Amino acid sequence: MGFLDNSGDIILDAVLTDHGRKVLAKGDGSFQITKFALGDEEVDYSLYDTTNTNGSAYYDLEILQTPILEAFTDNAVSMKSKLVTYESLELLYLPVIKLNEIIDGNSTARHSSGSFIVAVDGQTENDNGSTSAQNGIGYDSTGAPVTGILFGQTTSTGGRIRIDQGLDTDALSPATNLPADMVESSYTIQLDNRLGNIRTVAGGNVSLDYIDDDSIAYYTVTSEDGIVSDNPNKDSAGVAGQVIDGPRGTILEFKIGSSLSLQTSTYLFTQLGSTSRLDSRDGTGSEVYHIDTLVRVTGVNTGYTIDIPVRFVKFKST
Repeated sequence: MGFLDNSGDIILDAVLTDHGRKVLAKGDGSFQITKFALGDEEVDYSLYDTTNTNGSAYYDLEILQTPILEAFTDNAVSMKSKLVTYESLELLYLPVIKLNEIIDGNSTARHSSGSFIVAVDGQTENDNGSTSAQNGIGYDSTGAPVTGILFGQTTSTGGRIRIDQGLDTDALSPATNLPADMVESSYTIQLDNRLGNIRTVAGGNVSLDYIDDDSIAYYTVTSEDGIVSDNPNKDSAGVAGQVIDGPRGTILEFKIGSSLSLQTSTYLFTQLGSTSRLDSRDGTGSEVYHIDTLVRVTGVNTGYTIDIPVRFVKFKST
């Protein structure tokens, strides 16, 4: 929902998201609003002007006069910046979630191209294990795994994505307990369902909540799904491989499996993507189809969101 025109009478424009309309359409009484969230997408706080010569009453005038966006029905693009309330008046830092690309070398870092690359089928991964063909992009010429390559078909192997959560400041020791209301015990993951699905580090399936009318799949994951856990080094300072300097909360680790459509067809690649070249096992390079997308991860408790660049690739046979 959104507030429109704050120059006079306040108008409240309330609309349901795609998922909300779907639940309401059931007509079985299951539609119950139990929680809501507030956001400040339109607010540019840098417009707060303490030098305004008209006095302090005018410091925030430009912010208050900023036009307000109409309510979005597309839940994939709304509520990127959620407002949160903390009872403590002594907080100097708020929790964040960050990619951890150093914890396990090439298994968690992005590819040199800047994205996590998902090899969608066995041929693209490693030539289906063949020792004669050398077109796969998952291993280099020495047989070492290539940094940033996730195996979309053989998900039990290949790289993974890791996210750490906590207070990223050196003003507080990691030994300081992170307040319970700042610990993320669950996360929401959004991924284009036409392209792939979320998997555990071991390659197992993760149940999704729903798929909206834009083909975006929503996953709400907890420790029960096997991909959320407490940071084992949350109390230790000076431990290698940590990206959160202060008190640490949970970690989220997952892989991405490729869809059957990408494994068996080039249709979506020709409709949505392009072609490029990647280093192959023989060092000469392979031409591949690719589709670029984003995986969005949101902390359910704090609303903190990050977008992770992902590229799905498929070997282009000649």
